[in-house]
Amino acid sequence: MDEAGLKSIAMLLRQRNEIDARIADIVGRPVAHGHLSDWIAAQIFDIELEPAANRAIDGWFRSGPLAGRTVNIKHYTRNEGLLDMSDTDDLDYYLVMTGPRRGAARSGGHRPWTIDHVHLFDALALADTLRNSMRRIGVATSVRAEYWKAAEIHPDPVQPLLRLTAGQIAALDGFRSA
Repeated sequence: MDEAGLKSIAMLLRQRNEIDARIADIVGRPVAHGHLSDWIAAQIFDIELEPAANRAIDGWFRSGPLAGRTVNIKHYTRNEGLLDMSDTDDLDYYLVMTGPRRGAARSGGHRPWTIDHVHLFDALALADTLRNSMRRIGVATSVRAEYWKAAEIHPDPVQPLLRLTAGQIAALDGFRSA
């Protein structure tokens, strides 16, 4: 038995639990990956979150050029070209925040919680494109790199539907990898 390792893990988990409790107090939700990323996106992109759990729709944009449009918010610690997609006509957009692109793994398999890139996909157009190329729609749908690039709104704003303000850029930059 690795007693020193167990003691270290116990101490670190106590610290982590204290941090998670502080985060939960701020966001008003449990510190689960999806809840935290939804809250961050809602703050930065002015999204009204759906009060009840809904697999396809996390909320809707309150302002700007996408006001009233529905959104599914995703966060991945790395962009590995996969997107969990829903097969519904009620969803307008996927807002996807990712850490570094694939291949940027750190030692020990640790995937830090960062936001290095943000993408905005038109949900119906992406589903149609993927179906036309015989791709399966669902969990871990493979999306070609060129579609990720075309949907990027941060840090390289390619997708013209949503231009970020200086305040939004600064907020996102606070979550970038070191």
